Amino acid sequence: MESARTPEVRESTSPIIEPINSPLACDTGVALPDATQAGYTILGKNSDRPVFDSQYLELHSRHYFKPGGMLQLEYISIPQVEETYATLGSRPYWCWGYEEGVNEHGVAMGNEAIYTKTFRQNAKAYRAGKSPQLGLLGMDVVRLALERSETAQQAVGWVGKLAQEYGQFGSAVPGVGHGKGGYDNSYIVADASEAWAVETYEKHWVALKLSKGSWAVSNEPSITTRWDLSDANLVSYAVERGWWPADRANEFNAALAYVDFHTAAQLSHNRAMRYRQLLSEKAGAIDLEWFKRILRDHYEDTFLKGPQFNPTLPDFMTICMHSSPACFTWGNTASSAIFVLPPKGSGCLPTMWWCAGPPCNGIYVPVFVQGTKLPAFVENAGTAGKRITAPNKAIKDNYSSDSYWWETRRLLDISKGDDIGSTWNIRHPIVRKFLDELEAKFAKELQPVEKEAASLMRGGDTEKAGQVLDSFTEKCFAESLKTVRGLQQEIVRFGQPLFP
Repeated sequence: MESARTPEVRESTSPIIEPINSPLACDTGVALPDATQAGYTILGKNSDRPVFDSQYLELHSRHYFKPGGMLQLEYISIPQVEETYATLGSRPYWCWGYEEGVNEHGVAMGNEAIYTKTFRQNAKAYRAGKSPQLGLLGMDVVRLALERSETAQQAVGWVGKLAQEYGQFGSAVPGVGHGKGGYDNSYIVADASEAWAVETYEKHWVALKLSKGSWAVSNEPSITTRWDLSDANLVSYAVERGWWPADRANEFNAALAYVDFHTAAQLSHNRAMRYRQLLSEKAGAIDLEWFKRILRDHYEDTFLKGPQFNPTLPDFMTICMHSSPACFTWGNTASSAIFVLPPKGSGCLPTMWWCAGPPCNGIYVPVFVQGTKLPAFVENAGTAGKRITAPNKAIKDNYSSDSYWWETRRLLDISKGDDIGSTWNIRHPIVRKFLDELEAKFAKELQPVEKEAASLMRGGDTEKAGQVLDSFTEKCFAESLKTVRGLQQEIVRFGQPLFP
């Protein structure tokens, strides 16, 4: 009998390559009308940013511009269109664009950083002193598309047009250089009847229409062998770069061709699958409350049972993100938004439920793009102020008592007690009890307010409708701020930090 042959050991021919990106993060999901309890479209996003990267709400009315004008963004100027639609969005203090937002036509949108070969090659060129042309940030694209679109599909067209024309190289992280702080972008954009997943790879793009069910994306390409729209050179460019064999172009897989294999998939894939799992659990009955549950998730009801000690001392990257002493997360969830998009003629209005900071320790407040103004303290950043600047040159923001975002951040820090969150398990349940009661109060009070505003709008009195919505939103934020500040004083009586 012949002796068994020893299997050949094949050594990898791939060199060990340093990761290009910092551990960037964000999560966005959508449920179409057939998947929701009320037959509405619902889109929810957590925007994860460095711990000092404050955000505030910004509301812009419809605006008209003279022909030939230019719009100055962080790195480049682009031609301004003659008309922009009203938008409402959450914006980092240094940025022109939105992390997530909605427009007057009920189109909502959020972006994700994705790890791609196109960004890797640009970052490599940058490090070699051959810097690629600076372009748009994903947040700019969100706002630009919302300002110019009446439907989700129109927004997809703008994403593709902007990517092809301007590209997207350049840091999007305050104080971090282009080689580490930049990224390509994916998006989910939705209206009352449909949603689209869109992925961009420098100047190339691909889009998948979602007509039913639900979907979620994180920091990885996820559109594979089926899509509905793309640029003309999506496949040929990947073949030209050697990322896909020419003789198998008929089997082209966009995600497989463009993903950066030198970035660990676990940085994003686990969160994307967790989001999709939670959406599928409530298929046909998804509502606002379930989206809140998803965006506050730390894997609590899985075999992991959540983090070993507490969510603010994370063991792994979660949908509701918290900074880690081990630096495998890049900060906290800076803002969270849920967009409820009812069908036209329903008598209901598109509503943005916005939460400053990690939603597990925060409160969702209803805000309306049909309004005319926002409370000043909600529009304020911290000591760095509001500015539009190249993020690699941006200074760090710090606490200001005039900023709603920073007051909620202060509540988070007090709930933790110290860097390892040693008082979290005692203080957080107290915070959650009061904030849950306030959220329920807002939801109950919203119904007659929304009905009155919708009736006024049908009658043509949009100004009065805006005032009704402004008054309600200001009241909700004032109650929220009062409760947050009260909890800051109250919870210090409970628990004793290990490392004060």
